[in-house]
Amino acid sequence: MTVCLLLLSTVALMAAVPVPRALTRAVWPEREPVVALWVWQCLVATVLLCCLAALVLGAAAVFHTVRDRVFAPAPPAVTAAYDLSVAPAWAVALTVFLACGAAWTTAMLARELAEARRRRGRTRAHLRERAPDLPAGLPGGRGPMLVLEDEYPDAWWMPGHPPQLVVTTGALRRLSGHQLDAVLAHERGHARAHHDWLLHLSTALATGFPRVPLFAHFCDQTHRLVELAADDTASRRHGHLTTALALIELNQHRGVLSCASSHRLLGERVDRLLQPPPRLGPRRRALATTVAALVPLLPLLITFAPGLTALG
Repeated sequence: MTVCLLLLSTVALMAAVPVPRALTRAVWPEREPVVALWVWQCLVATVLLCCLAALVLGAAAVFHTVRDRVFAPAPPAVTAAYDLSVAPAWAVALTVFLACGAAWTTAMLARELAEARRRRGRTRAHLRERAPDLPAGLPGGRGPMLVLEDEYPDAWWMPGHPPQLVVTTGALRRLSGHQLDAVLAHERGHARAHHDWLLHLSTALATGFPRVPLFAHFCDQTHRLVELAADDTASRRHGHLTTALALIELNQHRGVLSCASSHRLLGERVDRLLQPPPRLGPRRRALATTVAALVPLLPLLITFAPGLTALG
């Protein structure tokens, strides 16, 4: 059961306050939000893999049936290397605790996806009643879009099958042609990167485990970084100034430039577009991406190390 303790020590290290707080306070994620999202995902994946591996090994120690199935292809020396013949009382309690955690995680994710599906269903039904399909005369390159008769300027991408872009007539009156294209590019950036799935995952983990710092920071940073990443997608195609002006036109009635506004992120996004920070160099981006991708291999290395040593 030493391997289980090592795995849980890794979980404690990754999920503790210093690691997520250090990443939250770092400056470089603002320069490379896509890379930062990847790093956060790898950290969360590492914690989940550690818990899953510890659960499997704990169940193998407690239940002979599980042990026989897990170690069926392995020679006896490999099974002996894990020392699962006798399960102490704490191992039973730990296995039950991890099993409850896995069930709770699955339930939270299922609830989040079910609620999102219900919200999309209600929104689509509401839109079908209020908005016609976009006339064929508009450029087809702008994709499927619904125009909603509403003086309130707004635009959003609604995930689903098929995905739908909704723009109000108030937004069409406020935005110029280039600004509208920037807004569409921003929303398409969300759709192409499947940001909705990432938001669902981070929300489910933060809701299910609100006292775990890693999951709480993961949720907060995901909501922030997906917007920065979509802003970068739009600004690379239509320019930083055009994207910033489009953002201001859509949100100035909400107090986008007010630091006291509840939409403070909007002001930060505008400042970032007007004064874009320099991107990291290709080598640093590649290094950060590679190192982050290697971190989830740590629980696999810890899990298979005794067996590989026995075979060697």
